[in-house]
Amino acid sequence: RRRVLNADGLWEEGANGWIMFYEGVSSEDGKHRILAAESDDLKSWNKLGLALDVGQGDDAWDMKGVGSPHVIRLDDGFFRMYYTGEGVDGETAIGVAKSVDLVNWEREQAEVRFAFE
Repeated sequence: RRRVLNADGLWEEGANGWIMFYEGVSSEDGKHRILAAESDDLKSWNKLGLALDVGQGDDAWDMKGVGSPHVIRLDDGFFRMYYTGEGVDGETAIGVAKSVDLVNWEREQAEVRFAFE
């Protein structure tokens, strides 16, 4: 359910509103990205567009794609989005981004890689 931060710094439930984060694939470059949509009734959805793009630069650990978003709100008042990312070498890892408004996301994690034999 959509929440808003009031003037006192407390979270309030929005009127009617739900927000959904989902994975989409670009028809331009074939990369997976995280998108958002909103709904008042959970039946009709309005696409909001890009929520989290792939990492920038050739050395970004998630420059080949991001997906599988999972969003929670923590006690510090921020929303955290946990997502999977894929590097140019095909390795995957879990990333974290934070937001106070569910619109503007900032990556919180530098780089984590899991090695499997």
